[in-house]
Amino acid sequence: MQKVLITLVLAWAFILASAQDNNSYQLPPDEIIALVDAPQTPGVLLSPDNQIMLLMHRKGLPSIADLSQPEMRLAGVRFDPSTNGQSRGQGIAGISVMKIDGTSMGDLKGLPEDPAIGGVSWSTDSKRFAFTNTTDNSVELWVADPVTMTARKIDERLNGIFRRAISWLPDGSLVYLRTPAGRGDAPKATRVPAGPVIQESSGVQGEARTFQDLLASPDDEKIFEYYATSELARWDETGTSAIGRKGIITDVSPSPDGRWLLVTLTERPFSYLVPYYYFPSRTEIWDLEGKTVRTLLVQPLRENLPRGYDMVIPGPRNYNWRSDRPASLMWVEALDEGNYHAKEMQYHDRVYMLEAPFTGDPQPFINTGKRFQGIIWGNDNLAILMEGLSKSRVRVTSSFSPANPQATLKKLWELNSDDRYNNPGFPATVLNMWGRSVLLTADRGRSLYLSGQGASPEGDRPFVDRYDLRTGRTTRIWQSEGPYYETVNEFIDPARGLLLTVRQSVTEVPNYFIRDLRKGTLKQVTMFANPYPQMAGVHKELVTYKRNDGIDLSFTLYLPAGYDRMKDGPLPTILWAYPREYNDPSMAGQVSGSPYTFTRISPSSVLVYVTQGYAVLNDASFPIVGAGGSEPNDTFVEQLVANAEAAISKAVEMGVTDPARVAVSGHSYGAFMTAHLLSHSRLFAAGIARSGAYNRSLTPFGFQSERRSFWEAPELYLEMSPFTHALEVKDPLLLIHGIADNNSGTFPIQSERYYAALKGAGAITRLVMLPHESHGYSARESLLHMHWEYLRWLDKYVKNKK
Repeated sequence: MQKVLITLVLAWAFILASAQDNNSYQLPPDEIIALVDAPQTPGVLLSPDNQIMLLMHRKGLPSIADLSQPEMRLAGVRFDPSTNGQSRGQGIAGISVMKIDGTSMGDLKGLPEDPAIGGVSWSTDSKRFAFTNTTDNSVELWVADPVTMTARKIDERLNGIFRRAISWLPDGSLVYLRTPAGRGDAPKATRVPAGPVIQESSGVQGEARTFQDLLASPDDEKIFEYYATSELARWDETGTSAIGRKGIITDVSPSPDGRWLLVTLTERPFSYLVPYYYFPSRTEIWDLEGKTVRTLLVQPLRENLPRGYDMVIPGPRNYNWRSDRPASLMWVEALDEGNYHAKEMQYHDRVYMLEAPFTGDPQPFINTGKRFQGIIWGNDNLAILMEGLSKSRVRVTSSFSPANPQATLKKLWELNSDDRYNNPGFPATVLNMWGRSVLLTADRGRSLYLSGQGASPEGDRPFVDRYDLRTGRTTRIWQSEGPYYETVNEFIDPARGLLLTVRQSVTEVPNYFIRDLRKGTLKQVTMFANPYPQMAGVHKELVTYKRNDGIDLSFTLYLPAGYDRMKDGPLPTILWAYPREYNDPSMAGQVSGSPYTFTRISPSSVLVYVTQGYAVLNDASFPIVGAGGSEPNDTFVEQLVANAEAAISKAVEMGVTDPARVAVSGHSYGAFMTAHLLSHSRLFAAGIARSGAYNRSLTPFGFQSERRSFWEAPELYLEMSPFTHALEVKDPLLLIHGIADNNSGTFPIQSERYYAALKGAGAITRLVMLPHESHGYSARESLLHMHWEYLRWLDKYVKNKK
């Protein structure tokens, strides 16, 4: 047996050595392949009348061939020119239908072979549902009947570039965006340029984030305009008709009564600095014949974006329909010219209303002392207003009567948005006659229902409370109890006390249940199977500990199946984390998550390495705290190291981790963290950084929660750039990045230049660039190869560290 093991080890070593010079995709061990290929649990969509559930069976991982299909990246949009729809869509393979009591109604019939379904949505009356199907050369629109279980195609010219393409009207008809008839062939990029590409600034200060996929030439402008141009159409049982004029229609929102359309159109001149949603635009109200009833806003090009805490654009913003009225339009305008902190004012935002038929003057509705964050409508006697500030993270929730808003405004609670322990929950809603969300009330409108996570030092315990609006008292009517983690999905019959919940445990996959609060009964509706049987026996534990300054921290510990601390001793360990900023130390230490959740393993998760003999400290707390007026990033590096020291010390104290064999890894800002930890400490045997940013001068107008610019805080930007500290990296660092990364701060050049710096400094490093992959990786070949790279690096520099 020993000879066999030695032979296998030597064979694996030979494969690793030879594959170093092999640029083809590699495969990790079978246990990891099985976890990556595990089937996803179906998605569930409940009908508005709470009687029928659609089970949407997802396709498997796309192949690298799928990602290699033609893709255009223009004006901040990625789309497939062959279909005029979104690229990189994984899609749904099929739909089955189930009654709310769990009775199966079967699979949907009439679908094409090998469909790629998306955009599933119910009609307001629950009699139909619509969905898209993407073929090789178009995006089709389909409608299905849940009673007959049949589906039919109603159009094959859907324009799916902008995600919100379909809307139901209360009468059961559909409005949607489609490509114009007879639009001709797409313009082609010229091989010989007509002249230079020129940009010019007139001396007005303008700051913008480092956006990706921007227009870069006149050819790009023509191509974007061609594919983005749509016409609005309406379908009912009598047929399909065009509505209004064609244009670059980026959003269509019907009024609750279905008689009016709120339409946003993008116009020229386009920009090479910002995505399409900052281009000039026009917001209008149309009737169902397509006639422009009123132009609400003509917005100029916005290249000079406001930067800083609580800054907003001057003028109208956030146009929305009031959900409890047939056709009442609302929007917000800043009273401080968009700069909250410029001067002291009683009110900073004002909400306006405009009633159908939209011929009168807009009416001031309510003022807010902080930035407007939203309204949850109930009826003419009750609504909930939310306002807050990003700098202080304060959030205020108030009730008011829409019939007399300012005079009846009453603060219900005020809290820090980071304060999970004291969060009273979110007001529950139900769908009204128009299919819009409105407040769920009790006691003739005198009480609300609040649903929350129930965060505590022991973990999350979701709850439902009844809140008395007169006295401010809460009555707990239900709370999740261990060893289960249960959340409320829908109040399916509040009068009878029936909830649709999702219940899970460490060993039981999430499934849907009907909980009867009056009878105290629980009935399982779905029977989803465990997709990861090979993870049986893996130990999971929520662990709490303290940082050297007293801040409470936590991680979730995973240990291999069958592991025995006394017999097997300390393990090689992977620490996975993502830094988060706080302005209050007491909030930074609050526990997030639950010890009773089922472990879902994403295809890119580091949890797969538990099957290879590693301990994993997952989602370790890495708070970066600013207190006493200081900014969190002023002591970023020191706090990173302190967080890492505390996590490793705790795992070592528990006897599960060998302190000489710990790796650190993270994605995006977690990759940034990983690079810093290898620059400023010797706590780790190795690091693996995925899709990170390492040179902060390339994101000069702010990053993450940092609002200061490079020129306001140059020393900070240099100190927070791992690129600057390449000479200090003494332990092996693996860099992985998607070549087609679309995230605004993590251009692929970040990893390329950082690798060059590390190589020049003599560090042990490796750069893996994944073809066609974006900020998150999706192709099966890419994911499996990523795990092969991980395991090779971990085994060589951590598990078998010399």
